[in-house]
Amino acid sequence: MKLQILGAGCAKCALLEQHAREAVSNLKIDATVEKVTDIGAIAAMGVMSMPALAIDGAIRSAGRVLTTAQIEALISGATFIPR
Repeated sequence: MKLQILGAGCAKCALLEQHAREAVSNLKIDATVEKVTDIGAIAAMGVMSMPALAIDGAIRSAGRVLTTAQIEALISGATFIPR
């Protein structure tokens, strides 16, 4: 599994990355967390609001910082994301 944090490197992007890494660690899964800061690559993925989270290439969130629990729910395949 591959999680991508899309953003220019702001504090919110860093916090989303931290939460993604915590979610992967908590779930004890084999996954990589990658930062994407290239604006052209981010735009090519269709993202207009940052930070954004992609899981296996699919944008799952944009324009907000998800909590660790919310990311865990997305990874686990839950359709409802807790607030």
